[in-house]
Amino acid sequence: MSARLLLLPAIGLLLALSGCMGEASPVIGRIYADVQYGMFATTAVDATKRGEACAKAILTLFAFGDATVTAAKANGGIHQVAAVEHSSFNVLGIYSTWCTIVRGN
Repeated sequence: MSARLLLLPAIGLLLALSGCMGEASPVIGRIYADVQYGMFATTAVDATKRGEACAKAILTLFAFGDATVTAAKANGGIHQVAAVEHSSFNVLGIYSTWCTIVRGN
């Protein structure tokens, strides 16, 4: 196997172990993470709709997407927010997602 082919996984592993991943989560898994957690909630218990908006990153070099509350509200047809939650997913910094989940009516 060529040294060039080994370079990319080695860089990914170094980034994962060095903490340069930039992952925002209440807990961090440098090799693998799949975390969901709440951020904000009201007393509205009759939330019937759910909207989700995500941003993605590849190799910690390219990031794209819209993970705003506004985008999640639009995706779920929500006008009144009852709760905001987040989820993050990461595998060695090769592929990562950050999602905002909104519940409401």
